[in-house]
Amino acid sequence: MNIIYEHSISFDLFNGYSYIYIMKRDFLYDEIARKISSQIKSGLLQPGDRLPSIRTFSHEQGVSVNTVKRVFLELEAQSLIQSKPQSGYFVSPASYLKIPLTEVSKTSLGIDNVEPKELISRVYANMGKSDLTLFSIGIPSGNLLPLAKLKKELILATRALKEGGTEYEPIEGNSKLRRMIAVRSLAWGGKLQESDLVTTNGGMHALSLCLMALTKPGDTLALESPCYPGILQLAISLGLQVIEVATHPITGIDIESLKKIIPVIHVCLLVPNYNTPLGSCIPDSNKYEIVHLLAKHHIPIIEDDVYGDLYFGSTRPKCCKSYDTEGNVLWCSSISKTLAPGYRVGWIAPGKYKEQILKLKLVHAISSTSVVHEAVGNFLKSGRYDNHLRHLRSTLSDNFQHYAQTIASYFPEGTKISRPQGGLALWVEFNENIDTAELYEFALKHNISIAPGRMFTLQDQYNSCMRLCYGLPWNNELKFKLKQLGNFAKILDKKIINSLI
Repeated sequence: MNIIYEHSISFDLFNGYSYIYIMKRDFLYDEIARKISSQIKSGLLQPGDRLPSIRTFSHEQGVSVNTVKRVFLELEAQSLIQSKPQSGYFVSPASYLKIPLTEVSKTSLGIDNVEPKELISRVYANMGKSDLTLFSIGIPSGNLLPLAKLKKELILATRALKEGGTEYEPIEGNSKLRRMIAVRSLAWGGKLQESDLVTTNGGMHALSLCLMALTKPGDTLALESPCYPGILQLAISLGLQVIEVATHPITGIDIESLKKIIPVIHVCLLVPNYNTPLGSCIPDSNKYEIVHLLAKHHIPIIEDDVYGDLYFGSTRPKCCKSYDTEGNVLWCSSISKTLAPGYRVGWIAPGKYKEQILKLKLVHAISSTSVVHEAVGNFLKSGRYDNHLRHLRSTLSDNFQHYAQTIASYFPEGTKISRPQGGLALWVEFNENIDTAELYEFALKHNISIAPGRMFTLQDQYNSCMRLCYGLPWNNELKFKLKQLGNFAKILDKKIINSLI
């Protein structure tokens, strides 16, 4: 563990409490976290109490901003505090504190690489079914999207474009859309130019082009574990070997585990910001280290940043691309998780691999959809996108808290959950008696769909885990469905235990 050296001071914190005294010696950052934890668990700080902002905390305590961020990250990992968009950090509700954190995954060396095709097909066959509660599909509900404003933009785009948008656009893609994406990159230190970007037909199209440009059958791809099923399916379809790398549910891929497989991998594909299903976010210092580590060994990084705008805290996290000085990071994203899943609008900043990407796009797509890409470009330019994101982030943050509290109250004892600080996904881990593939079949009979954990790996693991999407509008009916799901898990657990007696 790294030692954080700070000045020797004493100070008072909020609510009139004399909180932490640092006395003439060097402290580990977790020493501060331990003392705050003690104040919360003793009841001195009550559920709902607001903590100082990161900068205020830093100023009052005489410690660095990075130290405070690490302290808050540690407290979030323990479920002691929670962040709310535009509001700050608060002491978590008491029921939320009961739930332990999911386990850190282990590196799987691609020995089996067995794709659970049938299970994936059954789960994704439920997309669009209005009679089901779709905890299984990782997109925001249409009820959370600005549908009327998007329809208006489509009409305006049709009028503005030459020939009503029926012509092919340049291979690089819509100029306005690329320009607005470049402008938005300043928020995470990207400093992209319009010419750095290539548009695609959605996020998966972007990832497909990147993998086709960088790999050949038999090459080895490093991924976080657990991993989005679509990425696993894409890798297998291209004949790639997959190594699933150990991943922490809070801080993402384990750098030491990644270092061990450097000699055998050709490409690394990461979802650094709020990946699915864990919702983990790689700390900026780790992103920096990963980018320079892989550049040193000439291993390209494909970065899927599709969830980066869905942060629950006060600032957007940086990307691996923020630290890329050699064009070795291919930054991919889309609006599929934030604005309009069905519009299929995505993009790549491919760095030094741009020519390969353009050649492949010409072969596989020729052009993007002119009208839709123009409409999205206008939506970003108008400022409506940022306004929409503020509301969406607040809703998703609240939804996660609702899910966590309901799980604490109604799911089997010993249930563990991840601690997403953004995104759409919550990872749930039961005891090993509960098979979530069986739970899926049980719940589906009651019009509830979940994503069993086995979908998120090519190995025989995560059978007692599941992903829940919290992109649905929270109401009493949804709470009832989540409560039902917990009761179904209890029934399966009891059934298995009784069969062993």
